[in-house]
Amino acid sequence: MSFRIDPRLPLTGEVRRILADEIGKAIGHLEAAREKPEQGLHKCRKRLKSVRALLRLVRSGDEPFCQTENECYKQVSALLAGPREATALIETVDRLADAFPEQSAGGGLDAVRERLVLRQHELHAGPGLDAAINAAIAACHEGLERIDRLALPDQPEQAADILAEGARATLRRAKKALDKADARGEADDFHDLRKAAKTHSMHLSLLGRLWPTPIKARRKAVDKLGEQLGELHDVFVMRALLDAEGEPLGPVEETKLLRKLLKRSEKSLTKACLADAAELFGDSPKRSAKRLARKARGDLAAPQEEAKAA
Repeated sequence: MSFRIDPRLPLTGEVRRILADEIGKAIGHLEAAREKPEQGLHKCRKRLKSVRALLRLVRSGDEPFCQTENECYKQVSALLAGPREATALIETVDRLADAFPEQSAGGGLDAVRERLVLRQHELHAGPGLDAAINAAIAACHEGLERIDRLALPDQPEQAADILAEGARATLRRAKKALDKADARGEADDFHDLRKAAKTHSMHLSLLGRLWPTPIKARRKAVDKLGEQLGELHDVFVMRALLDAEGEPLGPVEETKLLRKLLKRSEKSLTKACLADAAELFGDSPKRSAKRLARKARGDLAAPQEEAKAA
């Protein structure tokens, strides 16, 4: 099924269809995660992000439903965050080794990587993961049963305004996070920017038939920014682990190189993310939303006009 709103069909039915499809796929990935946790958990969390992005897009049309369901899937995703993060940290070490081959030659990061792999295995092998998967599956099945409660206005003008408002809210979040990241450079600011960029990317997919600007190039640029912000987030998480008490990643002499490479990677990624985000989110969110609303009204009204003419 397509992760795209069809303007020829009523908005409520389209959103219900996409929610059911994404949640169903999330359940399938959770079942697969019992045998292959790395892939299954990652794919499931991506589906849950898609669900939450859709709920944010149409929130103004049925706020009680969307707010409640968004919080539900936020909690489900949190159940799976620890095991997924363990894998992401290993990937971070591997990226650092690839990015700085001369500095990491000779196995300078091997000891840290071995500890991270052991940490991952402990999380995946323990009873906690199975319990988290069971709880997540149960919550998703309950969510599927609640989808029919969603009720959105299906009139073209109202539907267009709902979609435009949802897109604008995310663009506004991205602009605010960008301004804070540029001014302060805190990890939380870049994390907020990442979440907004990911949501905006999914909105571009959902609104592929309605977005008023050339969408392919923008989607490619937003996805690139999301990947860079994800790598930067992993760098911040790794640094926090290094600064934690109890030397979780090893003694100072074994983590000295890691600290150095993390600092270099953070500097490079921060510069790139700020520059790319400014290109994408420097425009006025209000102006972008108005363009979307104008085009959406026309596209959503067209099928009804054709039906009347027939």
